[in-house]
Amino acid sequence: MTGQEAAEQIHQRAWIGQKPGLERTRRLLGRLGDPQKELKFAHIAGSNGKGSTAAMVSAILTAAGLKTGLYTSPHLWKFGERFQVNGVPIPEETLADITTRVLEQAEDETEFELMTAVAMVYFRQVGCDIVVLETGLGGRLDSTNIIPAPEAAVITNIGLEHTELLGDTLEKIATEKAGILKSGCEAVLYHQGREVEDVISQICRERGISLAITAPEELEVLSSNLEGQVFTYRGKGPYRLPLLGEYQRYNAAAALETAAALVRRGWELPEAAIREGLAKTQWPARLELARRSPDVILDGGHNPQCMEALAQALKKLYPGKRLIFLTGVLADKDYSAMIGEMLPLAREFFTITPDSPRAMSAGELADYLEGRGAKASPCEHVEEGLRRALAAAGPEDVVCACGSLYMIGETRHWLGLC
Repeated sequence: MTGQEAAEQIHQRAWIGQKPGLERTRRLLGRLGDPQKELKFAHIAGSNGKGSTAAMVSAILTAAGLKTGLYTSPHLWKFGERFQVNGVPIPEETLADITTRVLEQAEDETEFELMTAVAMVYFRQVGCDIVVLETGLGGRLDSTNIIPAPEAAVITNIGLEHTELLGDTLEKIATEKAGILKSGCEAVLYHQGREVEDVISQICRERGISLAITAPEELEVLSSNLEGQVFTYRGKGPYRLPLLGEYQRYNAAAALETAAALVRRGWELPEAAIREGLAKTQWPARLELARRSPDVILDGGHNPQCMEALAQALKKLYPGKRLIFLTGVLADKDYSAMIGEMLPLAREFFTITPDSPRAMSAGELADYLEGRGAKASPCEHVEEGLRRALAAAGPEDVVCACGSLYMIGETRHWLGLC
């Protein structure tokens, strides 16, 4: 079995027909020797920013000399990106071998449950000191939640998402995300609305968990431009972050609070390593400046909250400029609100159909955009859309590819980035 074949075997295990729960994952890992019980974790849940925060925490731990596992989803181009050690994806042959072993023990597990098992086996096999673990969906019933109490449990920004599974209010969703908070861990919360903070604070009190909430008022920006941003936090720093966007500074505050929580747990994370880790953080397709003249911005944001943050960042980076958008959306997302964020910034759109059964077709999206007064042209595939968008752009223009992570990996590929 090759790494690609391993991915295909796992992708065949759809979620359809299965109820959320931990029992399937727990049974499978039991048959695999319970590798999760031999590992230490920083567990991260949230609606937005959890991947970026996980990447920052992982980079800090790696800079401190720790063998650090990182489990995230989805991948942008290659399946193995989901399983990294010190920033390096799992080797193809190792992925194939571990997947074979996992599938030999598998019964009725879903795709994500199998991936979680592969991650646990791999991180134990290579002897990780600590694993940064991003939840897939929710928290309480997410398959990653089979771990014992983590060293730190982190909850990033929470929004209304997957309401059919997680609940139809921020309080209900926060309660589900808070399922990762276990007695014996340190908790970190991204500063947000009172309804969320009250829920998390109450749960931490009930479980005897120490909670740190980020303090955006103690974050001072020293510089912010297309080269990155420099800031201080709680009087420490300066910290350099190559990721763009105001929201990434707030995610960095969550990463810094996580590092402080781990230090309280006895982990040795020198301030120099924390600064180095943030400066070396890589998290592609999140307000990523992929090339210059014309500038090409790539962003995998795929819900209204993400698109609002993207729009705000683009206004600050390119004040007064009208952009060319390459976009595709999933039909089951709130694409109306997403498009609403793009329209005031757009000169024209080129639309594509993301590689997903849930995708809205390029033609249908173009018709919808024209119905809202925009100039829009449907394209057969990402390569055509990117080529036409670049052809329409002069050297001083900006092309922004956004709307769905399913298209961003392919866009990066055609730009020669992967």
